[in-house]
Amino acid sequence: MNDADDLLHAKNDADEHRRPRENADENRRPKDGTDENRRPKDETDENRRPIAARSAGWAQRSAAWLARTDVTPNQISVVSILFAAIGAALLLWWPTPAGLVGCALAIQGRLICNLLDGMVAVEGGKKSALGALYNEFPDRVADSLLIVALGYAVGWPALGWFGALAAALTAYVRVFGGALGQAQSFRGPMAKQHRMAVMTAACLIGAGELAWAGSQWALQAACIVIAAGSVLTCVTRTQGIARQLTAAGPTC
Repeated sequence: MNDADDLLHAKNDADEHRRPRENADENRRPKDGTDENRRPKDETDENRRPIAARSAGWAQRSAAWLARTDVTPNQISVVSILFAAIGAALLLWWPTPAGLVGCALAIQGRLICNLLDGMVAVEGGKKSALGALYNEFPDRVADSLLIVALGYAVGWPALGWFGALAAALTAYVRVFGGALGQAQSFRGPMAKQHRMAVMTAACLIGAGELAWAGSQWALQAACIVIAAGSVLTCVTRTQGIARQLTAAGPTC
């Protein structure tokens, strides 16, 4: 064997030892042709509450204006608690027809804040590291303030506290589904927007009822509907999670 043959065999041996490493590197590369350093897909939209009002002109103009200011989405979320506190105070300490109308307006102010904070964060490009916390915790506080106050206003404080607990559990079930890798479910029948719609209607109807009959049937009905509906919502969301887990099969 001459020197050329020796060099050829040595080269072939080196290639054979290098090929497994190259194959391993190839297996580690993304299969979809994307850059491995690219940021993972943003799942914000997937876990975002569907709200039809986002497409309304007034909402888009308001969010665009806020995005140009120094106001942050987290600050807007905190302001929603202020509106809820005003509504709760009106229910507790000024339960007159005018006070009930004021409470209905405060509830709508709270919902507008809940709408705009997400729009300013996502569409306005003002997301923050703490955005997920501010998206959830102010909602739980605002819900509790209004629902507990409703219970005291109609003389059923225990039902008010129970309704607030059940409302918080609907959010817990939703987020728990997300923790299991599922898209968060915002199904009702008594999700946040439904609870606030019931309270708003009850306050407006109750204002007329209080002025003409001096009774509180509308507010009492709202207290019952919110508590019972929130429990039912926990059930429907849990069933949805169970169906998805069953369809996915065992994981361990």
